Amino acid sequence: MKKLKQIVAVFTLGIALMTACNDAPPIIKDASILPIPVSLKQDTTCFILPKSTTIGINDPQLKPAAEYLASILSPATGYSFKVSEGQGNINLGIGTIEGAEDAYTLVSNPESVNITGNTYRGVIAGIQSLRQLFPAEIEANKKVSGMSWGIPSVQIQDAPRFGWRGLMLDVSRHFYSKEEVMEFLDLMALYKLNKFHWHLTDDQGWRLEIKKYPLLTEKGAWRKFNNHDRDCMKYAAEQDNPDYEIPTDKMQIVEGDTLYGGFYTQEDVKEVIAYAQVRGIDIIPELDMPGHMLAAVSNYDGVSCFEETGWGSTFSSPVCPGKDSALEFCKNVYTELIELFPYEYVHIGGDEVEKTNWKKCPDCQARMKEHGLKTEEELQAWFIHEMEHFFNSKGKKMIGWDEIIEGGLSETATVMWWRSWAKLAPSQTTGQGNDLIFTPNAPFYLDYAQDKKSVLNIYNYEPMKEVPDADKQHLVKGVQGNIWCEWIPSRERMHYMAAPRMLAIAELGWSANDRKDWADFQVRMADQFGRLNVMDVQYRIPDLEGFMKNNVFIGEKKVEITCLDPSASIHYTTDGSIPTLESPKYDGNLVLTETTDLTLRVFRPTGKRSDIVKTHFEKTEYSPATTAAPSNPGLKATWYDFKGKTCAEIAAAPVKNTYRVEDVTIPRGVKSYIIGLTYKGYINIPEDGIYSFYLSSDDGSMLYIDGKQVIDNDGLHAPGEVTGQAALKQGYHPIEVQYFDHGGGSINLKVCDNNGKEMPFTYLYAH
Repeated sequence: MKKLKQIVAVFTLGIALMTACNDAPPIIKDASILPIPVSLKQDTTCFILPKSTTIGINDPQLKPAAEYLASILSPATGYSFKVSEGQGNINLGIGTIEGAEDAYTLVSNPESVNITGNTYRGVIAGIQSLRQLFPAEIEANKKVSGMSWGIPSVQIQDAPRFGWRGLMLDVSRHFYSKEEVMEFLDLMALYKLNKFHWHLTDDQGWRLEIKKYPLLTEKGAWRKFNNHDRDCMKYAAEQDNPDYEIPTDKMQIVEGDTLYGGFYTQEDVKEVIAYAQVRGIDIIPELDMPGHMLAAVSNYDGVSCFEETGWGSTFSSPVCPGKDSALEFCKNVYTELIELFPYEYVHIGGDEVEKTNWKKCPDCQARMKEHGLKTEEELQAWFIHEMEHFFNSKGKKMIGWDEIIEGGLSETATVMWWRSWAKLAPSQTTGQGNDLIFTPNAPFYLDYAQDKKSVLNIYNYEPMKEVPDADKQHLVKGVQGNIWCEWIPSRERMHYMAAPRMLAIAELGWSANDRKDWADFQVRMADQFGRLNVMDVQYRIPDLEGFMKNNVFIGEKKVEITCLDPSASIHYTTDGSIPTLESPKYDGNLVLTETTDLTLRVFRPTGKRSDIVKTHFEKTEYSPATTAAPSNPGLKATWYDFKGKTCAEIAAAPVKNTYRVEDVTIPRGVKSYIIGLTYKGYINIPEDGIYSFYLSSDDGSMLYIDGKQVIDNDGLHAPGEVTGQAALKQGYHPIEVQYFDHGGGSINLKVCDNNGKEMPFTYLYAH
């Protein structure tokens, strides 16, 4: 009902605005801005963009901002724009604005538009809000005929919650050209994201030209197809999805071998930095070390512990902190990087270091003895501190992944918390007085598979809950989403994984908690889809609603499907084939009378398609309750000494312990890097009906009721939810959940009754 009222209000106001403006027919849209401003007031008048517009500035430093604004408005309108000091039709100024750094005001009326920021970036933020006040067609890269352009009269006061609102792009696993990176910066700027973390090196590729070490790009930037590439090509074929194809412009033939890769020259980097600066974005470069350095250590002697390099038990051969030659190499490459990047921070990485070599390396052991280091973790900390001192001597501050805490954190380093299972890392960081950036893998890793809760989980995340000490909360710099690109080979796939989740990150990072509202955000997010279509952004349409992964029905079933994107069309098949635009279009009148498998695909107006969605509808009868009478509340959880990769392997492993648990949760006593658990007992069904189950896990999980599989969420995977239904008679029904995890996971089972209401776990289970 709330959404309907909002839509009616938008329609009514739109008519009022068009009536108020006599120059017909201007395109006036209701104010819908993301992230939501601190304050927005709107009336029924409007500002019409003149065909010849002057952008006035009160400070010469705003000339790039004014030219940037002109570059946004000019292509679609075909209008001419003049930039000059003094007053114009649109005015940009720096002034005293209350609020945090980068606060701004935007006031529009029939005579002018005035944007004032307390910094250059505040003005840029105001420009992005102005941009969103125009119709989506303003984003077109060529003139849109038959339109005049206007915005509603508004008064906006706005300021960011956090100073750090970032996205990281991994260009090592799959490479993105200079132009693709700049396009991504444009998308970030639109939603007031201001930190671009550029992950430039990893085992799979070295992407930055280092003049002192040319082999890093001559050889380290190129590779033969690896397993990730082959997976992508398989997905492209199996799913009829060209977004998974490896771009041919990133291949070259060398001595008969097809090599994949690419790199940025130092001139490319300078161009990208300048582009970002105009848009108010700082770039944080990362050369990951001492681990994830295979592209470097395999091309230069004296960098690794041993001549032979490759993969250890878990990760690749790292830099050798015991060799002076390795330290010299690391400092030399960072010297050239630091000369390129003006922002005060650099990122050392410091994650996932394979320390096996260090235990065997005489140089590493000698270094440990020299400095009184007792463990290899302390050796890593010594290396990180050595590099931080070097950065400081060059006028830079260091950021590292949260592994840099291990072995001792320096007093000045900033920590990026990514390991959501390392629960103490935030309090350890802030407790010592160090700055902290939130980027927990769940839910901020944008390469993770998306489900119905992906955007919601980001939107509702509250970083301060991890820092309960109010006196330490000022150390939280902000939030960041990360895009790791092992299985993201193209610009289109990268956009698909980033948007719309990045919109939730943007609002989380910018908007005050008391302004956030999930229902309202969904309306504003849907309003952005038209804009993203014009920009040719391959965003992911949010999940279709109205069905589960596995559905049951009795008699017949009317399939009711909704989509948040009003521009999307839904097509389906029932024979397992991949839907096309020629397949039947869902129109709301699909009725099933027999067990049916539906394959669904959503198409945007541009012709771009979503990933394939498969759902099963099973015609059934109510399953009878058991005659057994369980006597103990809760479920019996069994912990296994498990090493496998599927739920089917759990029961064959040795039992370590058993527990009584109230619901499906990891018992407190279970502590291991790899775990296997089963939960057995009965579920108490209060009345005959169709019950819905939501099983979330990281990694694999399975749900059985009455001995029948209801949910399959098996395998190694990122946190994700799978849903299923069962038709159950009143009474007790046997239930079993199988679960395993590699490296700090989670599991949760939600049950909803016949009316869709969540059932509390109290009195729900017995054994």
